[in-house]
This record gives sequence, C-alpha cells and structure tokens, in this order.
Amino acid sequence: MSLDNAAMTLFGDSISGNCLKVKYVADHLGLPYEWVETSVLNGETQAPEFLAMNPAGQVPVVRFADNRVLAQSNAIMLHLARGTSLIPSDPWDRAQMFQWLFWEQYSHEPAIAVLRFQKFYLKKADSEIDPALPARCGKVLALMNDHLAGRSFFVGGSLSLADIALAAYTRFAHQAGLDLTDYPHIRAWIGRVERGLNLDPVT
Repeated sequence: MSLDNAAMTLFGDSISGNCLKVKYVADHLGLPYEWVETSVLNGETQAPEFLAMNPAGQVPVVRFADNRVLAQSNAIMLHLARGTSLIPSDPWDRAQMFQWLFWEQYSHEPAIAVLRFQKFYLKKADSEIDPALPARCGKVLALMNDHLAGRSFFVGGSLSLADIALAAYTRFAHQAGLDLTDYPHIRAWIGRVERGLNLDPVT
C-alpha cells in the first residue's frame, strides 16, 4: 500500500505525546491525513464506535484509505516512516533505534508521561502521587542526558524515530514538575529535534 497519495485518518488526543509523535512523523514526511481529536479524559476512547475500531480503547489509531486500521504509536511511526531517513539504513543503527523505541515505551513513557498526566491534567497534589514516580523520572532523564553527551541525536548523526519518540513527552517535562536545567544535553537535543521537525519550542 502506498501512502503517497492515500489520505489517512489519525485518531488522537492532542495532550498525548504518544499521539503527537505520530502526528510529528506524518507532518515531517508531508503525508496527507485527517486528524480526529479523540479525548481520553472525556471517555471518547471507550465509546462503542471507537472500541469497534480498536478494542484496546487507546489512541493513537490510524485508519488508512482502504479501511485497514493500525494502533500503537511506535508501530504506526515505523509504518509511516518506512523507506525514509527517519529509519537508519545501517543495520546496527537501526537496531539501536529499535532499542530506544522499546525503552521509550517500557521505561520512559510510564515515568514521565504518567507523572505529567497526574500533575498537569488530573491536578493531583504531590502527596497523592507515588513518591517513587519522580525518582524514576530522574533516573530516566539522567540516562538520556548521559547518552546525549557528545551526541547530537540518539542514534547515528541525524534525526530518527528514536528522537521523535523520546522527545514527544520529554519536551513537556516541565508540566510534570521536572526541571531540565540539570540536564543540559537533553535541553540542547530537544532544541535540535524541535528545529528538525519545525516545532515551536515549549521548553
């Protein structure tokens, strides 16, 4: 299936980094799509018509012109970006990109995204939040900052899906109450990713 001339429909919540990273890829590659705002907070992902499309009740979801449906943010990104420079051609660099994509969903998103959601959107007081959660965020950020020392991007020397996946929530870390001042390599990297994707700075 060619994506070049086939419009697709992206179902996503604009507050979700998982949804935004799919949007970032589509925009960066100039892929035509219709965005359908689908609110998690308003329960729209649990509506019967949405569950018929994605029984997991999660966004993002993409529906292609031939009505095939794909869920899970990193799977969608990989499909949209196939054959482009966002996926390294070198086998080792590509494997490293996959490593960071898996880590992003297993370790990064469950820390930073969860803390951001609880503090910024659910307005929970610090006393209501698992005290281990900010500490996990600190470990995640320290690992990223150390990796980026002497590097411009996470894999190889150019923007890849690894950067897009990791930047989507990290660039909103301040909404989780996380101060990136102590992570200068992350701050510089976020700027490079934002410029590469033509995004307005948020940090």
